[in-house]
This record gives sequence, structure tokens and C-alpha cells, in this order.
Amino acid sequence: MLRDPMRHLAESRPLQYLAAVALAVFVYFYALDGLHIPRNGDENVYAHITHLTAQSGDWLPLQSNLDNMRNTKPPLLFWQGILSTEWATEWDRWHLRYPSVLYTLLTAWLVFLLGRKLGGECVVGATAALAFLAFFSTYRFGRPYLVNPAETFWLFLPFFTLLYWRERAFDSRIAVPLLLGVFTGIGLLYKSFALLAPVGIALSWWYLSQRSYRLRPFLLHDVMKLVIVGVVALGLFALWFALDPDPQAVWQEFVLGENAGKFDPHGGSYWAKLLWGGSSVWVLLLGYPLNAGLLAFPVMALFVIAWQRRYRMSDEERLLWMWMIALFVIFAIPSQRSARYLLDAMPGVALLLALNWQRIPRAAFFASLLASVAVLALFGWLAYNLEAQMGGLYDRLFWAVLIFTAVLVALAIYAKRWTRGLTSVVALLTLLVLAMFLRPFDGAAGRYDAAAQQATQDHDVWVPCDFRASWEDYRFLLPAARIHGYHAQPPVPVDELKAHYALFAVQFPLQDKPCDECEVIGSRLEIRGRHNDAEIKAMLGGDVMQQLFVREWLLRAPAGNGEGAQNEEGCR
Repeated sequence: MLRDPMRHLAESRPLQYLAAVALAVFVYFYALDGLHIPRNGDENVYAHITHLTAQSGDWLPLQSNLDNMRNTKPPLLFWQGILSTEWATEWDRWHLRYPSVLYTLLTAWLVFLLGRKLGGECVVGATAALAFLAFFSTYRFGRPYLVNPAETFWLFLPFFTLLYWRERAFDSRIAVPLLLGVFTGIGLLYKSFALLAPVGIALSWWYLSQRSYRLRPFLLHDVMKLVIVGVVALGLFALWFALDPDPQAVWQEFVLGENAGKFDPHGGSYWAKLLWGGSSVWVLLLGYPLNAGLLAFPVMALFVIAWQRRYRMSDEERLLWMWMIALFVIFAIPSQRSARYLLDAMPGVALLLALNWQRIPRAAFFASLLASVAVLALFGWLAYNLEAQMGGLYDRLFWAVLIFTAVLVALAIYAKRWTRGLTSVVALLTLLVLAMFLRPFDGAAGRYDAAAQQATQDHDVWVPCDFRASWEDYRFLLPAARIHGYHAQPPVPVDELKAHYALFAVQFPLQDKPCDECEVIGSRLEIRGRHNDAEIKAMLGGDVMQQLFVREWLLRAPAGNGEGAQNEEGCR
């Protein structure tokens, strides 16, 4: 009987196992400083607040020039950014982001330890850790300057503690509840006090299940432990109000605006939004497989297997499912629902995958490998067409990695004993191909040259803005300029721009040229991240290159144009 390839990897070929781990670490640090890595638009908002707060010289209050965007999150993320950039003296994406990667790798380490403990073998822990890092949601939200990496680590830590030490942890009356409260409180100081709801429900459920759902022992022995957790966690969160010079602003902007505002259906019916549309409960239900990215098919199979084994699964599996259900139920209540809100449960999903790795049908892994082929083919086609139009963007290394990944896919499809073992590795390599495809847009082709930076030094420059604070990216492209944003959706005609602004950036299709009267200061290649309905239809019709890639021109308006318009409110 053939052995599982991951077991063979861990027992007989430790160098190959270490190579898989090294690949994962390399993938997460590669191109970490790039402006085009998969991320969320909130990163620019957080960077803006961090930069201004650091310049103020004080930890609190948080600073911002954005309308209604100051106390958008608790201060711990911003303090993290202040420290990692040495009070904004090392102001670049690398210094902002590397703590996020460290948090993500620490979470993967916890997943490995717990997988080894629950599965009884290192191979189970390795499978779980690699699956967690191969999830697209981990890659997208676990590297940028966002709250998610730290939030996921600190909120997974209480459940890790209880599962890893089981009886001793559950029986502890003071020490462990205090620790759980500290872990949860730090997580709240990164994201929100509202996270105490799913954590509290899940912990209560866990303690109750340990009592075999006998209410009297639970009330006598466990309720006080949960009270300790809640009081300590909320006490830590309350430090924000105690230390901030303007606690009333924190209440208005964060508690009422940021949290209570998520229950506002924004003009429609709450129940209609719950049951229909892009923010419905059904979309949230797909959140777990969607977060898994290329591993979505094994995750969907995991749900089926869990239902089939609902009376036979282990206690540890039941506890992990409780955490997933608690998160889903709580985040189905607000009007704003997103798969991103389920990220805290993804370490548990990776563990459940590893514990059921051999039960998941090969067809599910086969489907993931075919999805990888489709993604690799897309990157290859886009890179080939860009190379044909621009030239010199992609070197042999990019094509070598793409071909090597395709070879591994073929091996995994052809040899049944390698299908399961290679699926996570292929997913990680596909993420690397994505990063290598985007890398030229962060190199010389995607940046303004030294002459353009010199020409804009100490000048007001107006740049396109399609999301809150998206103009923050230009502080890295034109570091000596005074950056302002103008609304770029719908696209603003160049004649209107040159009538308002003396120095401005504008985007055109690759083959189009800027206005004849304007002086060209510089240009760069850019990827468009947001499209209207007409542009999406054009892309579906085959017009991908013209809609997805643009050339951005940095222009000076003709003499006499753009004078006196520099103080307009712009994109805020």
C-alpha cells in the first residue's frame, strides 16, 4: 500500500519538508514592499493615520486629515506602525508590513503545534500550517499593514491554549482565564470590543461542552472564569478611553460610527439585505471556502465530511467547528457581511483540513490543481501580451517558476500518491507566480524616475483617487511632493484636469498619448484595480489588456492653467 506523500516527506525526506516550509516563508516575504501586492484599500487609511500620528510626536490622540476617518480602529495597530517605522523615519511599505508577516508566521506555528498535538504526528501539523499559509485570504490579509494578522493571532491564542493543554487549561480557575482575558483584550485593542461577542460565545460553548452540557456544574465552576476573561479583555480595551485626551471622539467615531454603523442597511430593508445581494447571509456562508482560495474545493468537501461524521468526529474537531459557527452567527447579524470577518477561524479550518486530509476525496484536490492551471494560464497569457507590447518586463526566472509550477501540477494530477501532498505547495507557488507577475509594476516600469521626483519636489501634485486615501501610495512614488487626490471615478477628462491643476497625474490606455499642450514630467505602468459595469462587460468581452493595464502620465498644465486651484478639497 502506498504511503501518503506528506508522511513520506516528513519521515523520510526532511530536507524536502524543510524546503516546503522555506518556500512558504519566502513567498510571504517576497515583494513585501510592493505597492501592488494583494491587499485591502484600508491599508492606505491606516498608513495615513499612522504617519500623521507619528509626526505629531504623541501616541494619542490619533491624527487624520480624512473626513470621518480618525478613530477608525483602536490604537494598537497604529502604535505597531509607529514603532516598526521608528516614528515614521523609516517610512516605507517594508517597515509597515513586516510585523504583519511575523504575526502570520507565528499563527502558522501555532497551527503546526496544535496539528502535531491533535494528530499525533508532525505531518499533520505540517499539513495544517502549509494549508493555512496557502489560503489566499491568509496571503491577501496576512501580509499588508492591516489589523487582520495580529487579530487572527491573538484571538486564536485562547483557543490554542485550551486545546493544547486541555484538562489543565479548562480546570484552571484563575491563571488560565486571566491569560485568556489578556490575549482577547490585545485582540480587541487591534480590532474592536465587538469581537468579545464571538469569543465569549465560543468559550462559553467550549466550557459547557466540557461539562457534557450539564448546566449546574457549568454555572458553579465555569461562569466565573468567563467573567474573568470578559472583565480583563474589556478592561484592556477601556485603556483607550482612559489614555486618549478626547474620549468623546472615540465614542462618537469608533463606537457609534465604526461599530453601530455596521447595522445600518443604508437605505434598504435589513431583512432584504440579509437574504439577498452581495452582503447576504448566503454570501457569508461561502466565506470559508472563498477565503481558502485555491483550496476552496477541499474546504467544501470538508463541510460535507463534517456533516457525514457529525456523530463520529473527535471532541477537538467539534470544538473547532463551534468557533467557526460562533463567528459566522455573530457576523451574520450586522448589515455589512464579508468573508473577511471570518478570517479569525481560518487557522481552525486549516487544522480541520489536516485532521481530515485522507478523508477528503482526491477529486477535491484534483479540482484545486485544475484551478491552479487556469490561474497560471491567465498569468502566462497576460505576461506574454504585456511583454509583446512593452518589452523587458519579465525575465527568464518568471517563466521558469511558472513552468516549474505547471510541471508539479502535472505530477500531482498524474501520480495519485502525490496529489494531496503537492496541492498546498502548488497553491503557494501559484501565489509566488502572482507576486512575480506583479513585480514589474513595482520596478522601474511602475515608478516615476528620479527626474520626475525632482521636478515635483515641494510642489502640489494631484493624483487619481478611487478609494479612501488611495493617494497615500503616491507618497512612496513622489516622496518630496505635496500629494492631493481627485476623484477618478468616473474618469475625469484631461481638459478638465489641466484647467484645475498645474501638476497632475492621469491614466490612459496603454497606446493612448496625453494632451499635446501639456508638458510630460514622467510616466509609469499601472494596474487598474476598480472598474465600472461597462468596463467589466468590456473585459468579459475580451478587451482585457486595455481595461486592466494603463499608462499613467505625470503632466504639467500649459502656462496659466491650473493656477489658484490647489486648495480644492479633492478626494478625502
